[in-house]
Amino acid sequence: MNNSLTINSILRFIVLILAQALVFNNINFIGSVNPYPYILFILLFPVNNNRTLFIFLSFMLGLFVDIFSDSGGVNAAACVTIAFIRPAVLKFAFGMIYEHQIIKFNNTEFGNRVIYFSILTFIHHLIVFTMEVFNISSIILILQKTLFSGIFTILLCVLISILFSNKD
Repeated sequence: MNNSLTINSILRFIVLILAQALVFNNINFIGSVNPYPYILFILLFPVNNNRTLFIFLSFMLGLFVDIFSDSGGVNAAACVTIAFIRPAVLKFAFGMIYEHQIIKFNNTEFGNRVIYFSILTFIHHLIVFTMEVFNISSIILILQKTLFSGIFTILLCVLISILFSNKD
């Protein structure tokens, strides 16, 4: 990881945690729709880096969000899960580009990026809301929260990634 990439990753990590804690945790549409754009750190983390470090950073990201949200570890569990399955989702969404380790998210096709964001976001949200509610009789509530919060989060993540992308 070069210096510029390291500084960008550190800044993204800090800014997304602070934005989640100070802004997005306070958004609550219709009583149950909350955005979680902090997962952008996991979604946009460089592909060809140390996997162990990436999973550890994902855990720390979720842990810090849990500390600020007082949510008992659900975000940390969801972040580690999506960090762990990310290579399979990258291969599914991007195919040969991922196989050759040449993905630059700003240069990928928009549709592939939305598919990638959507899969990991819905998996993250399903884990978070399942662990938060932890009652099988509330499966409709879990799916409803996952769907609506997921759509809101995907829209925010796509918007943020477009606004703050640097074409290189």
